[in-house]
Order: sequence, then C-alpha cells, then structure tokens
Amino acid sequence: MKLIQELEIINWLKAQPKNHLLTLGLSVLWLCLLAWLAFFCNLGNIGLIDETEPLFAEAARQMVETGDWITPYFNGETRFDKPPLIYWLMAIAYHIFGINEWSVRLPSAISATCLVCFGFYVLYKYGNYHLSNQEFIPKNKSLIVKLLIAWIGAAMIALNPETIAWGRIGVSDMLLTGCMCSALFAFFIGYASQADNTNNDRIPQVNYPQKPKNQQQKNSKILREKVSSLANKNQLSIGTKNPKINRWYLAFYILISLAVLAKGPIGIVLPALIIGSFLLYVGKFVQIWQEINILRGSLIFFTITLPWYSLVTLVNGKEYIDSFFGYHNFERFTKVVNHHGAPWYFYFLVVLIGFAPWSIYLPIAIAKTKFWQLRYWRNKPRNEQLSLFAFFWFICIFIFFSVSATKLPSYVLPLMPAAAILIGLFWSNIIINRDLVPSPSQTNEIANNSTSTFNTSNNSVKPVAKFKRNNSKLISHFLSASIVANIIFLVILAIGIIFSFNWLDRDPAMPYFPELIRESGLLTRGGLILITAAIVVGFILIKKQTSWIWSTNFIGLVACLIFTINPMMFLVDQERQLPLRQLAKTIVEVRQPSEEIVMISFEKPSLVFYTQQQVEFFRRATNAREYLEKVVQKDSSGNVVMIGYPKKFIHVGLEPGQYQYLDSRGAYQLGKVPKNMFLKKQ
Repeated sequence: MKLIQELEIINWLKAQPKNHLLTLGLSVLWLCLLAWLAFFCNLGNIGLIDETEPLFAEAARQMVETGDWITPYFNGETRFDKPPLIYWLMAIAYHIFGINEWSVRLPSAISATCLVCFGFYVLYKYGNYHLSNQEFIPKNKSLIVKLLIAWIGAAMIALNPETIAWGRIGVSDMLLTGCMCSALFAFFIGYASQADNTNNDRIPQVNYPQKPKNQQQKNSKILREKVSSLANKNQLSIGTKNPKINRWYLAFYILISLAVLAKGPIGIVLPALIIGSFLLYVGKFVQIWQEINILRGSLIFFTITLPWYSLVTLVNGKEYIDSFFGYHNFERFTKVVNHHGAPWYFYFLVVLIGFAPWSIYLPIAIAKTKFWQLRYWRNKPRNEQLSLFAFFWFICIFIFFSVSATKLPSYVLPLMPAAAILIGLFWSNIIINRDLVPSPSQTNEIANNSTSTFNTSNNSVKPVAKFKRNNSKLISHFLSASIVANIIFLVILAIGIIFSFNWLDRDPAMPYFPELIRESGLLTRGGLILITAAIVVGFILIKKQTSWIWSTNFIGLVACLIFTINPMMFLVDQERQLPLRQLAKTIVEVRQPSEEIVMISFEKPSLVFYTQQQVEFFRRATNAREYLEKVVQKDSSGNVVMIGYPKKFIHVGLEPGQYQYLDSRGAYQLGKVPKNMFLKKQ
C-alpha cells in the first residue's frame, strides 16, 4: 500500500501486528482526537443558543430545583415535547459539574462520541469483508487494513456538518441518534455473529477435488482450504445452537428502549422499519424473528420504558396524551407544525450540505452496494452484508421523513452514520486496493487456477472477463465524474461562503452581524480553504492519485472547522446571545422578589435560564399592554422589569421619562416600569 507505507506510525504498527495494546492505544488516540475536534472543543465556551436549547436546559434545571423528575416544566408550564431522558442526563450533569452550558451539552457530546466508537468497532470487525480484493491481503497487513477502514469510517461518522452541529448543542436529537443508531449497530453485530440456522448463510459449497491436481496452484489450494474450514465451522455451529439470547440483541433492546425515552415512538418505529425491510429483502425475517427472542426483548423494552410513561400519564392524564402523542408525534407527521413545512426535495439539500463534502460520493457508494441484486445478497454470508444494511438504514429514514409533512434538518440526523458507512467502505476500498491489486503474473495464475478448478472452457471465461473489464471501466468513469463534482461542489461552497453576508437575513437581535462577519475575514478564510482543497483535488485527479482525495477532503473540513466555523460561532454568540446574558445578570442584581419580568420582542428562553425566574413573553406590544393592565387591576404597587427592543417601550405606550432606564446591550434595552403607568384612564 503506497499510501500506508508512507506513514511512519503505520510501519511501526505493521512491524508489531500482534501487539494489541498498541493497536488499542492508537485507536483510542484517534477516537479521542475525533471527539475533541467534532464535539468537545469549546463545548461550554459559548452561551445557550435561542430558541430551542434553553428550553431543554431550563426544564432540566427545574427538575433539579423542584425534585420532580416525572413531569418536565419550563417557565411555569408543563413541557411535553420530549420524554425525560435528556432532562435526566442534564440534571445528573448539573449535580456533578454545576449548572452551566458545558453540563447542558455534555449528554449530546457523549452520545455522539459513543456512536463514533460503536461505528469504529463495527467497521473494524466487518468492514474488510467488502474489499474487492480481500483474498490478496497478506496476513501481516490484515490488521492495518482493518484499522484503516475503521479509522476512515469513524472520521466520517464524526466529521460532517450535521453531526458536529447537533453533537455540540443541548437538545434531544443527538441523544436519539446515539441510542437508535447504536441499537442498529448492536443488531447487526448480533445478526452477523449469530450461529447459522439456514443454508442461505453457508458459504456456497463447491465440489473441489480432495487434492489439487497441480501442486504449484497455491492460491487455489489456500482458497479451497478456507472455504472448507468455514463450512465446517458453520456445520458445527448448527449442531451446537445456543438457546440463550445473543448479548448484542440484548444490547439492541436496551438501546431502542433508551431511544424511546429520548424522543418517543420514533425510537422504535424507525429501527423496526429498517430492520424489517432489510430482513425481508435477504429472506431471513422469520428466522431472525425467532432468533432475537422477541418475547424477552419486549419484556426488556417495557420494563425500561413503561414506568415513566405510566407515571406521567397518571399525573397529567389526557393533557399529556394529547400533547405528546397527538401533537408532537402524530400531527408532526401528518400536518405542518410550527410553520416547518418544506418541498419534497428538502432532504436532498439537507444531506448534500449536512454531509458535505462526503455527500458527493453517495450515489456511487450506493451503486457499489448492488442493492438490486437480490440473489447475490441472499447468497452472501451475514457478516458480508454491512453495506446492504447501511443502504436500508439510509433509504428508510430518508423516505420516512420525506413523506412527513413537518420537515426539519435535524430529522435526518440518524441517517448520517449510514451514509458514513457507505462512503467509508467505498473510499477504504479505493485506498487499500491501490496496493492490493495483484500483479499481471498473479492475475494470470489466478485465472488459470479458476479455470482448472471449475473446469470452465475458454468460451465461457472470455465473456466473464470482458464483463468485469467493462464494469471496472464504468466504475472508473463514475468515480472520475464524482471527483469532478467534488471539485465543483467545493468551489460553489467557497463562493457561497465568501459572499454569504449579502444573503444573511437581518436578524433584529443582531442587526450589525452581516457587516461584522464580513469585516472579520472569516468568510474569506473559509472560502480560500475550500478553494485550496478543490485545487488539490484537481491536481490529484490529473496525477491519477485518487487514493489521496479522501485525505484532502478530510484536511479541508478540519481546517474549516478550526479556522472558520469555531471562530464564527464565537462571533455569533457575541452579537446574538451575550447581550441577553449580560442583561440577565443585571436583572438578577436589581430585581426585587415581587417584580415580574416582561419581555417584548421575539421569545428568548435563555432569559429564563440565566435569570432562573419566570418570564412573561410577548411578541406584540399591544398584547403586553393588555396583560399589564390586567395585572394592575389586582395590585398597582411596585414595578415591572421590562426588556425588549427600544421601540417596543414606545409601542407599549411609554415615554423615556416614565420608567427607570437600567441598561442597554446589543439590540435590547432594560428598564423598570411602575405598574401604575398601566392604569386605565377613567
């Protein structure tokens, strides 16, 4: 392997293939590096992001404060949007690390990290079966090959815009993805490692002679011995079937139960759809239904999920059922909720941008699975079906949410690991087989062996060889077209980033942000990084060194993350969220216990979290005026703490001299208003 041989650390590993401690150490370092880059770097250094993240953070804080771990609350009202697992984990983090942004986001970062590690293990164990020339891998290189596949796949699971974004924010989406996708990984490991019960899983039996006719045909002899030994193992496993449930199936049941506690029925609906369609396709549905011990699995599932769902229903009754199951699950699928509608092609764009730059290679990676060849896949051993399983994983989620009426970018987050597996296996094959392709003499010898072994006439060999050559040419052309598309895509992204300040909406909360982001030079820096990556990819294509293209995209993405995205997030926080945190601190200092807090503008839940007080939110000044007039009728003494855009104070009917000015930060103004200012004139 030319690429591998140029890495000194890999040469060191190759010299010590039996040193499993070294293998483990290098893998742990790689996974830690990925987790730090993607999820943990500056995790708590940016304030909570309105409007969703503070809802989760405050509901968890309320659990800690009130001791009620059954019914979630936000701002004095029940919050039935999501089940409690995310709140419980945040509350535990609060107890250990204190109430802060790092604790809020820790469950998401850990979930994403565990998912990456699980994906690494699955690819290490089963990824090498998808190499087109796996029979030519020398024993002293097999460990390196398996590690390289796992390292590439894990990097793609971690480092894509969608996973990075939701792995660093305190909402339930990454927790659901971590639990549900890990459950799918656990199922596949159990499926691939379980003893065979049907002839479909056996390696096809070929009537090889007992002894080779030609002792010089070593490759053919080795191949026959491997087939014979594997077949004997399968027959032995059939006779010693273990009635106990596979431990990986047990992990699958536990993880889907946690997924249901993380976000509701979708945590079991999607895995059931993916696994069911996959098993029906490979013709093993009935067999696996018996194998996974569904009764025991159901007992595990209901033992974990039923207690909380029963308790919250007993406490809140029909209100909970209508809100959670009716509105937040059924209606979100059948109707557009909260104006989150989108056209049918919405998720094509989400996957294209959310899985950039790898998404360009999804069509060829999917085509390489040959998912349309039913007989081919049904004759494959289970441990060689990872790419097909990833295909069903990807396509089922994509279609499910494309059909859904309500559409949000986070909905397709659980398909990103499947996309990473498909493209990771594709690129691993390209990189590794660069040096594993046999020499012409080896090819001729193998062809001769195959001919003598199977008694195949020259007339039948030639069409097969011709078909393989044509197929290789087609794949080569498809790959070249994908690389060209990669270059074009990087250039378009670069241009879009450089000039994006012209298209940024004028957010009233940060009116000067477009000018600030342009003056910072971050957009130009990001665009130049992507243009440089595009130029390098073009140079590599010209030189026909395609195995380096994955590395170029990887380095470009990491450079953008470090030098553009992270600094940009600090700038957004400084302009959008910091003013609210500063005013919240002022409110805590000057507010009297009996004084209400009223915010007139867009609803900013972070104000509730940082003041740890209930806030009345109004988007219209007239609605705020009507509310305050009712409050004054009950008690006209004291003041109201009011925060909003300066013009909102005028719209509510106040002149500058009629209230106490306290502070101004960013687009917001803070003041104390005497309640009697809202008395209706008789």
